[in-house]
Amino acid sequence: MKQLSKAVIFFACTALLFGVSACSDDDPNVISTTDEDDYRYVGQKVGNFLAEEWFPGGELGTTGNTAAGCYEDETPAIHDADLMSAFLRGEMLFEHDFTSNSTASFGGLGPAYVRTSCIACHPGYGHGKRVESYLADLRGNGYLLVAYHPVDGLNSDDGPYIGEVTGMPQTKAVYPFLPPIDEKGIHLKWLALDRMESGLPMTFPDGERYELIYPELSIDVEAFNTEPKPSNLAFRLESTIGLYGTGLLDAIPEDSLKAQYQKTAAYFKNAGMNVSDYVNPNFWDAVANDWAAGAWYTLADGTKRIKRFTYAMTRASLQDGAGANAMWNIPNVSRSDRPKLYTTAAWATAMSKNPDVIARIKADPKSPYYNDGTDEGIAAAVKTLLDPNTNQFDNAYHNFKPEMSDDNFWQYMVWHRGLAVPRARDLNDAVVQRGKQLFNEMGCASCHRAKWQTGDDNYWTPAMIVKNGLSLPKYPNQTIYPYTDMMHHRLYMKNGIHGSWCRTTPLWGRGLSRANTGAEDRLHDCRARNEVEAIMWHAYSKKSDAYVSTEKFYKLSKKDRDAVVKFLKSI
Repeated sequence: MKQLSKAVIFFACTALLFGVSACSDDDPNVISTTDEDDYRYVGQKVGNFLAEEWFPGGELGTTGNTAAGCYEDETPAIHDADLMSAFLRGEMLFEHDFTSNSTASFGGLGPAYVRTSCIACHPGYGHGKRVESYLADLRGNGYLLVAYHPVDGLNSDDGPYIGEVTGMPQTKAVYPFLPPIDEKGIHLKWLALDRMESGLPMTFPDGERYELIYPELSIDVEAFNTEPKPSNLAFRLESTIGLYGTGLLDAIPEDSLKAQYQKTAAYFKNAGMNVSDYVNPNFWDAVANDWAAGAWYTLADGTKRIKRFTYAMTRASLQDGAGANAMWNIPNVSRSDRPKLYTTAAWATAMSKNPDVIARIKADPKSPYYNDGTDEGIAAAVKTLLDPNTNQFDNAYHNFKPEMSDDNFWQYMVWHRGLAVPRARDLNDAVVQRGKQLFNEMGCASCHRAKWQTGDDNYWTPAMIVKNGLSLPKYPNQTIYPYTDMMHHRLYMKNGIHGSWCRTTPLWGRGLSRANTGAEDRLHDCRARNEVEAIMWHAYSKKSDAYVSTEKFYKLSKKDRDAVVKFLKSI
């Protein structure tokens, strides 16, 4: 709140200095032009925007900074709780490359891993960038590979993950091991869409053409350094999501989430439609009008909470999933609540039988895998230590000591929960106001719900933070504007998302992506290179939950389409 208050005072003083009259509720309309400085209007009601909409993260979660680097800003709640030192240390953990030296300050990388650092997947603290070829070391490549067994033909988006590699497949390994997947066998192509399955033309009625691209991903079976090697495979790409504002989403009460599900289910029921076609039946029991078993997630201490994080909504708390989990399974750095390596039995078996791996260990008597120095002894040590199904840290080969301290994990979670949402821009602009009107009229806000209220924010806390009497930033009773209904929907895109259902992506702050990350790629795999492409992918199939709204966008004039885009860039 301290940061925000200072910003508001600055804006007010600037307005007085230049003799600008403030708007009032009696005269909310502002005569504005696109080149007029919006600072003089921040914090005021303008047109069809409330004063509070300038601050999408509320008083405790918004930064007044809108320049490059604003995704890195701490929330006012960090200052209120005197957590700035911990926040900065957590920022270091996010940005620093981990090493294989387990005794170093940032040690513990591997033995197999996805990236060496968190920021490698989140350039500029935002979403990952679209890349032309898959290379884990390519900065900005935020892609995670998805490997699964398709249930209905090779083009199916659905099916269980394969078991030979981890859920977030690893393409890197530290010496002397081979990576679970050799990157040389990963083939990524971007193809131009030639037609919409829905039949919607790829030229707007006014003659302007839009282009859509999509990824085609394949991995050679020989690229899998596992035993056995997998079969019956399909692949998809998923990019990392934005980090800022996640603490505020964690603070939305479960009762509010339930009310949103009930409202959505009632809409489809009253329309005579099958609720389960539009509200994920794994999350919502349409007959009981209540949560289904799949909506619940069991936290580390046995507490059950409703899932809300990741595209597939597989996690329920920021402190036991999403970023907390990634700090373990991306660099594979162990900690007291994650005592096992993020590996698979199939990879451990392959490494224990690989003669080159055995020979490299045999040449290094100081290796923790050396055992008695015989081929058989080394193989046994490798299998025992790398296999997550063995009691790998309570054996003669290794005494477990967490590579990340509890204090460091707390600092990382202070940082993660403390990232601010940048304030809105240009809400005084009549074009932006027109864009908001159209966004609502087309029905976009039915999924991209603008407004939420946080509760008391009694967040779940991991045991290692509780036992040390430490705290995290809180966001009680905040009015926030994330532009998401926190629910799953299906868009049925070509080569779409694994699992078909995808959480509605929050739109707040995305208009600043280019300034912060150098790219404005959108959707789950960054296939959309701008807002128009992102919107039009919603109409690829008539089965899409958003087809009707997108068809309305398609029929807009060029001027109105531009207004919608400017609105999206402003919130």
